[in-house]
Amino acid sequence: MNGAEAFVGTLKACGVEVCFANPGTSEMQLVGAIDKQDGMRAILGLFEGVVTGAADGYGRMADKPAVTLLHLGPGLGNGLANLHNARRAASPVINMVGDHATYHLHYDAPLTSDAAGVARPMSDWVRVSKSERDLAQAGAEAFAVAQSYPGKIATVVVPADHAWTEGSAIVAPQLAAAPAKAPAEAIEAAAAALRDGTGPKALFLGGRALREDALVQAGRIAAATGARIVCETFAARLHRGAGRVPVERLPYFGEQAAAFLADLETIVFCGCEPPVSFFAYPGKPSWLSPEGANLVRLASLREDAPAALTGLADALGAPSQPANVQQSASFPADDADKLAPAGVGAVLSALIPENAIISDEGATAGLAIFGMTAGAKAHDWLMLTGGAIGQGLPLAVGAAVACPDRKVLALQADGGGMYTPQALWTMAREKLDVVTVILNNGSYAILNIELMRVGVQNPGPKALSMLDLRNPSLDWCSLSEGMGVPAERATTVGEFRKALAGALAAKGPRLIEAMI
Repeated sequence: MNGAEAFVGTLKACGVEVCFANPGTSEMQLVGAIDKQDGMRAILGLFEGVVTGAADGYGRMADKPAVTLLHLGPGLGNGLANLHNARRAASPVINMVGDHATYHLHYDAPLTSDAAGVARPMSDWVRVSKSERDLAQAGAEAFAVAQSYPGKIATVVVPADHAWTEGSAIVAPQLAAAPAKAPAEAIEAAAAALRDGTGPKALFLGGRALREDALVQAGRIAAATGARIVCETFAARLHRGAGRVPVERLPYFGEQAAAFLADLETIVFCGCEPPVSFFAYPGKPSWLSPEGANLVRLASLREDAPAALTGLADALGAPSQPANVQQSASFPADDADKLAPAGVGAVLSALIPENAIISDEGATAGLAIFGMTAGAKAHDWLMLTGGAIGQGLPLAVGAAVACPDRKVLALQADGGGMYTPQALWTMAREKLDVVTVILNNGSYAILNIELMRVGVQNPGPKALSMLDLRNPSLDWCSLSEGMGVPAERATTVGEFRKALAGALAAKGPRLIEAMI
């Protein structure tokens, strides 16, 4: 085998089944190797941010890595924003990044760059292969790293001559390390804090602590102690809906988050760190936990959250089942009303299918919709973990590839959607079962709010023009149809209800432009 064939064969032997790709000349040997590899699906993205975002969505839902194929340092650079989101989500992802042949680098050809240097800020582990035989070994190591609980970003830089040189072979998969366990002392400290504290208390959850098995344990703890169950503002994957343990979501704006937590005297953290404000603001605090509160770390992001919560529930002698589960709920909405976020939320609360996957980059509109869909049928909610917009559509691509038997809904703000609209083309090409709802308010609405919050007084037309998307207005139906996804526009609640019901009943990609 040549190095590329051994590398790709090793990834397949480890369990990698999908490659999201945007290759160039230096990756042609890798393209050829994937072509020969039975059982590895190749999916083209027309922009690297689609490729990396799709790998994130796949990793969140499959709990194992896909591999990306990226062209040199500049191609990797184009995908970094969504690798940042993936890293914040602790998603398992393997990147294979082509590079010039080792003997060609010193000529400083136009695309020469420090590919490993580009990778490091958004990777947990970076490796440049040393030879065609070492390349397969790097693949096995990358898979083991990516599978480290709950997931990591592993990047392998592949010099072209290592890819095309003969004399390599597939190597055996390496076992990923078992998840680290929370120390018994941490479990006892958390039990004591919740058992002995007299004031208001909360479990603050993130990461794998927001999956259904862990939430059941959190519900047991809440039943035993009266603790509130709170989650981080942007979670990688939250199991929610009717029949599941409900969770309060920390508000986005710092002062609201601080007020939300203000009366708590004891907070036990599991799967995350204590929250901080997303940005600094003049005269406002960055640290959000109440001063003087007893903050107890039960388990970090990289410690087994379900096991820690189970141990805590048992230490407290908690009941075998949660005392509180989410009840079905819906909201009335007049079909004649002009469409607004509340109307979108009301329709979604009634129509979200059982076991659906929601990719949420709805920005300002999404915050309202989230609360209104708590009582919808049981579903998974994927969020913008790293805050780098342009995630929602690619994430939906990856989720749909990972879970082809589940309906995926992408709630996408219009401004963020323009970062990665090429994802629609991939949805069409792969016939992915994704319903995209573009929440079109014609602006970067969140930034209009932030402009005031940072203290900019009386912004003029130049400032406001940088936040406005109406000159010219975006026509998402035309954009979608142009990339092969059928689309329709809704301006009233009734039009949106009819469009969504039709899209959910069909198979394959659809887009609804919700004019709010």
